[in-house]
Amino acid sequence: MGLGVDYRNMIARRAAEEIRNGMVVNLGIGIPSLVPNHLPKSMMVMFHAENGITGMGPSPEKGREDKNLCNAGGFPVTLNKGGSYCDSAVAFGMIRRGRVDITILGSLQVSSQGDLANWIVPGKKVPGMGGAMELAQKARKVIVTMNHCDKAGNPKIVTACTLPLTSAGCVDMIITELAVFQVTPEGLRLTELFEPYDLQEVANKTKCDFIVSDTIRNITY
Repeated sequence: MGLGVDYRNMIARRAAEEIRNGMVVNLGIGIPSLVPNHLPKSMMVMFHAENGITGMGPSPEKGREDKNLCNAGGFPVTLNKGGSYCDSAVAFGMIRRGRVDITILGSLQVSSQGDLANWIVPGKKVPGMGGAMELAQKARKVIVTMNHCDKAGNPKIVTACTLPLTSAGCVDMIITELAVFQVTPEGLRLTELFEPYDLQEVANKTKCDFIVSDTIRNITY
């Protein structure tokens, strides 16, 4: 994709289409954090963070940050009207009881069976898995937003993950800058293409077999 195209916001905009009024939604860092920018202002959505916030608002203006108010990634946030605070145990209890309607996560790899590997590259230091394991298993819908290939050009959608798994068989939908896939019992199903890409280019950059839907939506933003 050309440098003039903001593919990160393009992916986030498509992910935002999955959110409905009244949902509780958990967002990962990176591309998922852009999703609220693409929701109608009239839509009531409660954004949840593992560190104990439900009802997060947009990022604060520079100079108006509250050092005591941040998301699970440590970035400053605001609180919408009706939002609330709790301790981390209650926040995780909400996840484990299935109270989160959708989680939108980034990933390092996703397998054709919906396995998720998004927490560590061996040999690199990370603070830990965080809430990804619980969210992947307990959110009612798991959406992965990511680049189709890594920085070295290696496909991130694969037959079997080679990186340590966060959770097995948990992903429902994958959105990349090339296409949208649904994870089904029969395998990955390609349902949408971002223009100007075609099926051949997606196949060349995907390291597993996938089913092509009878009807494909071509997306132009």
